[in-house]
Amino acid sequence: MTDSGSSDSRSPLDSPAENGPTDDAAAPLDGVWDVVVVGAGPAGSSAAHAAAAQGRRVLLLDKAEHPRYKTCGGGIIGPSRDSLPPDFRLPLQDRVHAVTFAYDGRYTRTRRSKRMLFGLVNRDEFDLRLVQAAKQAGAVLVTGVTVTGVEQRGGEHRTALVTAADGRTFEARAVVGADGSASRIGRHVGVTFDQIDLGLEAEIPVPAQVAADWAGRIHLDWGPLPGSYGWVFPKTETSSLTVGVISARGDGERTKQYLADYIRRLGLSGFTPQVESGHLTRCRAEDSPLSRGRVLVAGDAAGLLEPWTREGISYALRSGRLAGEWAVKVAEAGDAVAVRREALNYAFAVKAGLGVEMRAGKQLLGAFERRPYLFHAAVCLVPAAWRAFARTTQGHTSFSQVLRQYRAARRLTAMASR
Repeated sequence: MTDSGSSDSRSPLDSPAENGPTDDAAAPLDGVWDVVVVGAGPAGSSAAHAAAAQGRRVLLLDKAEHPRYKTCGGGIIGPSRDSLPPDFRLPLQDRVHAVTFAYDGRYTRTRRSKRMLFGLVNRDEFDLRLVQAAKQAGAVLVTGVTVTGVEQRGGEHRTALVTAADGRTFEARAVVGADGSASRIGRHVGVTFDQIDLGLEAEIPVPAQVAADWAGRIHLDWGPLPGSYGWVFPKTETSSLTVGVISARGDGERTKQYLADYIRRLGLSGFTPQVESGHLTRCRAEDSPLSRGRVLVAGDAAGLLEPWTREGISYALRSGRLAGEWAVKVAEAGDAVAVRREALNYAFAVKAGLGVEMRAGKQLLGAFERRPYLFHAAVCLVPAAWRAFARTTQGHTSFSQVLRQYRAARRLTAMASR
């Protein structure tokens, strides 16, 4: 799941960029960079922006050219909106004011909010604008680079060396790994996961009238597999529906069948998907490292995402910004002791914020896996539960705050966990 702003006012929009960001391969790439960022998704672009905004020499590497398709619902919740670069203009496809909930296709109920719950974007356009913001802050972008590893260089070098498949190397005083859930940099750091899920998605073009019927409303279906759910996110501006499901890895055929059944129940099986895709989401183990020497990891590469909803954009933006800020401090550190201190400070900042939220999300997921109907009944029938849902998507509260402040939420979770 994903989302956007808490206000009902319309976010300013630019016309879509016709071309991707100009590659800076012609710029001088030799010498020692202050920060090299691997991966130009939301986490990497945020890290590059944060470091470049401080006037540092920043190199942003990606194997793909933007814009490119990304398997993702594209929801921009309040925390995502609040973590964007200054003056960033969201390319919203729709503004969500209503949610239709269902329990495996039954017991449907629609809840509405006067204020916008969140916004919807196409990831190709959203990610493109984040890359452009990083470039505008001064980062140098080079695409078509497949990073194969990183080497720590001690002694008088006090740098790290990023290696690419084509033989090129890039030297930096600090490296940020933001190269996705199958991260090469994450492997170097030693990131471990304790939850891996399979997400399947179809991007379905529909007639304008069908798109209009979905305008401003999403669909959430609590699914038949433990911890599973499905979603419909309308992209009204481009007359398409993003339909997806997610469930624990290991039962791929049943997850695939859930998606097919879900599309059929929604009356969308007569439309041909433009894109069908899948991906694995990985949540970090609580004791998983976030750094090694001069190398930090952020976003999916660090296994940072919300365990229950598997929302990752806000985690990528927030951890990416923190990684960029602390990468500058690592780059300026004079010796190994100072590097270690700044890396530990980065880990503390992540765990104190995102780590607390992830712990609450895992608690909610465990309860949801056992008693999904209790969650469905609560959000459909209990006004306080609906308000908590709305306030969370709008960015006014978080799952950890809900569990801490609402006795009813704690009781529901405890009851469902039995």
